[in-house]
Amino acid sequence: MFVISSRFLRIWHRNFAVYRKTWKVSFMPPLLEPLLYLAAFGLGMSALVGEVSWRNQSASYIVFIAPALLSVNMMYNSFFETTYGSFVRMYYQKTFDAMLATPLFLEEIITGEIIWGATKSVIASSIMLSIISLFGLIRYPEGLLLVPLSFLAGIAFASIGMYFTAVVRNIDLFNLPIFLFITPMFLFGGTFFPLDTLPGWAQALAWFLPLTHLVEITRAIAIGPLDVFALWNLLYLALFSAIFFPLALKKMRVRLIK
Repeated sequence: MFVISSRFLRIWHRNFAVYRKTWKVSFMPPLLEPLLYLAAFGLGMSALVGEVSWRNQSASYIVFIAPALLSVNMMYNSFFETTYGSFVRMYYQKTFDAMLATPLFLEEIITGEIIWGATKSVIASSIMLSIISLFGLIRYPEGLLLVPLSFLAGIAFASIGMYFTAVVRNIDLFNLPIFLFITPMFLFGGTFFPLDTLPGWAQALAWFLPLTHLVEITRAIAIGPLDVFALWNLLYLALFSAIFFPLALKKMRVRLIK
């Protein structure tokens, strides 16, 4: 049985306080990355590809890919925060050990880490969203839904990131989940080309990947149509979070409580 109270916010506040000291460095990637991607795909690939068909409508390649890049941004910021970031705090800085010496429960510490990972997703996505919006690539007011979506996506990827943190023995082994889990989603999760261009078996596998559903719902919000199918994508992300959040708590207890 998990014991979680509002005290997990103390962990969030601690991480936020550290973030405030380095926010200028953390602020730059989500600010500059969309400009680089839009320049590369907008001026380069878009001219070669032209129009892309998605859900029986056509859109320019840059309009098609912009929501996917935003989804990848949500995934990266939350996942890497609870893998490399949390692992450093746990193993090298011994921050978790210090927290466990206080009245905090382990589940509250891990919950605070996951919520902070989701917060990093919201911060980075909001910055990137504001940049993309300047180019008219997001429709409004529907685009405002991307902010709460980034939090849900952050919970999903921060939870599975924390799960990997609980099972890897050293920091170098994070290369395995990145290579076997993150990279395939980045390449085949409907980011750079429509899923219906893949073979049938590859499409079936792609629908098991959480990034595929995140890209689909982000694209539906950004360029439309926002229909019942988007609800299925939302439910998948919620179910994914509901599964891996308690799994992360359980695995971290096994790792940290000897």
